Amino acid sequence: MLAKTQPIEKRQVWQAWKHVRKGGKAVGVDDVSIAEIDADPAKYLYPLWNRMASGSYHPPAVREHCIPKGNGKERKLGIPTVLDRVAQQVIRRS
Repeated sequence: MLAKTQPIEKRQVWQAWKHVRKGGKAVGVDDVSIAEIDADPAKYLYPLWNRMASGSYHPPAVREHCIPKGNGKERKLGIPTVLDRVAQQVIRRS
């Protein structure tokens, strides 16, 4: 296991959640929505913080979505889970 370069605080996860909550509403492969997390944030955010703080967080798979392009082809998008977006935001702001 790799050593953490800096500690992750609960406050950082909460601030990242507030930012992600304002963004896109698409759900990832786990089908957990922003509304579900908003209804019981401790149920979702505490385990996320715990895994990130211990260095054991591994991002889940992304949901694939195809968008048609003007030339008739499709562009594939990877949609991360809402919690993975929170984790990414924590790292981005660190």
